[in-house]
Order: sequence, then C-alpha cells, then structure tokens
Amino acid sequence: MAALLRSLLAASEKAANIAQLCRQEEALFSLLIEEKRGADKNKKFLQDFKTLADVLIQEVIKHDVGKEFPELQGYIRGEESNKFENGLGETVVVQVCPTQPETATLLQKVLDRNQTAAELLAAAVHQEVVLSDPALDDVTVTISTERMGVWIDPIDSTNQYIRGRGDVMPVNGVYPSGLHSALVLIGVYNRHSGEPVLGIINEPFFQEQMPDRRWKSRYHWGISYEDTNLSSLSRPLPQAVPRVVLSSNERAVLQKALAPLYGEQLCFASGAGYKMLCVALGFVDAYVLSEGTTFKWDSCGPHAILRALGGGIANLAGALRAWRTGQRNLLPELTYNQPVEGAMGADRWANSGGIVAYIHHDHLKAVIATVAAAGDV
Repeated sequence: MAALLRSLLAASEKAANIAQLCRQEEALFSLLIEEKRGADKNKKFLQDFKTLADVLIQEVIKHDVGKEFPELQGYIRGEESNKFENGLGETVVVQVCPTQPETATLLQKVLDRNQTAAELLAAAVHQEVVLSDPALDDVTVTISTERMGVWIDPIDSTNQYIRGRGDVMPVNGVYPSGLHSALVLIGVYNRHSGEPVLGIINEPFFQEQMPDRRWKSRYHWGISYEDTNLSSLSRPLPQAVPRVVLSSNERAVLQKALAPLYGEQLCFASGAGYKMLCVALGFVDAYVLSEGTTFKWDSCGPHAILRALGGGIANLAGALRAWRTGQRNLLPELTYNQPVEGAMGADRWANSGGIVAYIHHDHLKAVIATVAAAGDV
C-alpha cells in the first residue's frame, strides 16, 4: 500500500501538470472542449463538458499505475469515456502510447492536426515525476492490493476548470468558485466490502506564482484500513460556531431544515470534491447534499481521507431512515463496489440519496437529527 500511495501521488502530480498546461495555454485550451450528451450527461448542469485534459489524465493514471501494479489493471475506472470527437468529426480513442512521438501523433488527431499542442501534451504525458516528500518515507503500511479497485475523477468541477477565474478570494477559507475548486481525485476501495481504503486529493491550482503566472499544486492523502489510519493532514477541531458548506443550487427546503443548527453559517462552493476537502481541512464541519448528483469517482478519494481523520461520508437518505427507526449509532456510509440497480449510464455510479461528509461523529448525528426533525427533505 505504501508503494501504491507513492505511485498514485506521482500520477496525481503528473495529472496536475497536464491540467495546468491545458488551462494556461489559451490557444490549446480552446481546442479541448466537447459537450457531453445522452446517458453521460450530469443532470445537475444545463451544460456539462468533457475536456481532453479529463480524458488524458484518466488514461495517464490508468496507464502509469496499471503498469506498476498489473493486478489492478481492469479495476481502474473513471468518469470519462476515452473516446473523443475532434473538430473534423473523427472519433479517436485516447490512450498512452509506448513512446512520446506515438502519443503526439495520436493526440494530433484529437487536436485537429495541431502539432505544437500535441507535442506539448505528449511531453507532459511521458515525463517522469519524482516525488520529494520525506513524509512518505515513514509510510510502511502493508496491505494487499489484490482485492482493490481504483476510482478516478481526473478533473472534478470541470465547469470551473473551463470557465473559472484564478483570482477568486476565499471566504473564511472557502473559495465559492474558481480554479481552486478544480481537483484531481483518486480513491482506492476494497472490491469485496466496498469500503474506501486510500484517497488522494490534488489541488492543481493551489497557488499562482508570479511573475510568470504559473500554478503550483498541492496534494493530500489518507489511508484507512482496519486499525490503520494515516494521513498527511491533522484532524481539525470543530468550528467554534458550526458551519456547513452546500452547493449553490442546493434546495431551499434543505437550507431551511439546517437553519436550527447553522443559523447564518451557510457557505456555498463549487465542486463536490472541493467541498469534501473543505471538511477535511476544517474550514467547515460538514458538507450536506440532498440529491444524488455526486458519483463514486467524486467521493471515494475524499472519503478515505475523511475516514483516516476519524470521519466519513454518510448516505443522507439512508442515515435519515436509520435515525427515524432508532438505529442512531449505525448510520450507513457510502460504498464503492456496487452500481445502482436499474440505473443507466453515469447514474449507475451515483451516490443516490444525497450525502453528508463530516469529521466528527457527533456533528454527523447533529446534522441527521436536525434534518430528521424538519420532516420531509
């Protein structure tokens, strides 16, 4: 597991480099947008976009990690299809080729024969990332990877990645929108139990460096398996006055239901993964979502980190049912190995019923008690 952590962190840093490159090269970026349609469209947005950066990052992680851990090949999955339609109407299957020139040739087909852009991306795909993180030397966890699977969200909060600004200011530590909410999320789960085991959150747009206006990334990780809980983060203390983060389009009925607990301390932000990160960093006590508009690839990595810190991500609808029937110490957590029965397309892997991300169990119980007391939500 220590070796897998290093491999996934290196892959996340390479992913961050690709995300930065695509966003910083304006001429390149304009070529990289394709609208999602049909079963892969996220119903939450009027327009939902897939970028080549998304697809390429996903395939790079699958390639690099699968090469080092052959037992995981076939069990590394992500949000995106690796089929991409270019401006000439050609469908290209995006993949990492054996050599950099071969990858560049393939990417030229996606990029409407733009050789310069293709060569820039191919160089980023084939670069060797060397981690210089002394803290990783102390991680000596031995957990078999034979039963593991991997969920990837190559760029969470794609709309902010495409349109978001880099100069948005945080409010009490929370960025309401902008590039800061675009994250690379990687989660490892047990294929038999469905429990999240290892999580990585990489912030490609953590800090803009002057004078060249280049972005610096930052990553966080957590391992939670049986009695082992390790994380690059420290467990945050509860807020002096409880605070919650919600989606900007969260239903008014839930906002009203949460008022007795939070009063005016409602924060709003973009990106499911980013809101979960805000919980892990201690900027808020909880992230509550009433609808099934997040997916396994959104939550698996953050969930593992939250578990390592003593928290988790509960299924909101399931927790409310359990609470109302008196099962108040066994509130159901999300799992990652089973699709939603009868669902189609991306909805097969939705976190149906909503979620509550938290660090402190007492706060989870306070959220569920407050919402349950409000009646139908």
